[in-house]
Amino acid sequence: MRIYLIGFMGSGKTYWGRQLGQKLELPEFDLDEQIEQADGRPVTEIFAQEGEEYFRQKEQETLMLLSETHESFVMSTGGGTPCFFNNIDYMNKMGTTIWINSSIDSLHQRISSEQAQRPLVKDLDSEQLRAYIIKKLGDRKIFYQQASEVIFEHELSLDTFLDKIFHEENRL
Repeated sequence: MRIYLIGFMGSGKTYWGRQLGQKLELPEFDLDEQIEQADGRPVTEIFAQEGEEYFRQKEQETLMLLSETHESFVMSTGGGTPCFFNNIDYMNKMGTTIWINSSIDSLHQRISSEQAQRPLVKDLDSEQLRAYIIKKLGDRKIFYQQASEVIFEHELSLDTFLDKIFHEENRL
């Protein structure tokens, strides 16, 4: 069972990925952390030194490597992962994708508190950040909507994740 958590930055993918990994007794991967380990640099440095295109290529390579070398896991992807190189199609083919769908207000609040660690938004003021979230979420929704399952932020709980996962597994 391969479970991919997708959604906008700040939606809680890493937190819920760790919770699910423990509950299901599966390996848990944070895609950004795996890229950092493989590259030897933090994501912020990779973006600053190499640019987004290089990062997206490394992201796809790491996604495919982990998917093809592990039968079961929970993976927290980056916010943009599903939006490049047909990654959403690949993840849907390899396992179950779950979109954590959070409101703009929640995303704004969470991202504001950790903005320095987010290379795409670290230099934006509060209004610019909100505008960025609205624009990017609008652009990315078409990819997020292709997920096998959706969980809205007001439904977030381990039980909801388990219901969605096992509902999808039973359909396959």
